[in-house]
Amino acid sequence: MNALRNKVQLIGNLGNDPEIINLESGKTLAKFSIATNESYKNAQGERVTDTQWHNIVAWGKTAQIVEKFVTKGKEVAIEGKLTTRTWEDKDGIKRYTTEVVCNELLMLGK
Repeated sequence: MNALRNKVQLIGNLGNDPEIINLESGKTLAKFSIATNESYKNAQGERVTDTQWHNIVAWGKTAQIVEKFVTKGKEVAIEGKLTTRTWEDKDGIKRYTTEVVCNELLMLGK
C-alpha cells in the first residue's frame, strides 16, 4: 500500500513544446504542461467540458525521450508523484508551485 501514497496518473495533451534544460551536472530536465479534459452535463442538461492544466517535470532518460519525441499537441500518459516547491520572486515574495514529477511516460495517438 505504500506505493499508492503519492501516485498520479494523467492522460492529456501538451499545451506547448517542452522546455529542455541541460544542467551543468550533466542531468537533463524537461518541463511541460498537459491539459486534461472532463465532460459532464450541468443542471440544464448542457454538455460542459472542464479543462485542467498540470505542470510536469521529467529528469534523465525520461527527459531525453521527451526532448526527442514529444511536441505541442501530442497526447501522452504520464505517471509520477506530486511535489510542491517554494521560491522567492524578484520582489522577495514567497511563491509556490505544484508539479508532477514524471517517472513514466507513454506516447499515445499517432
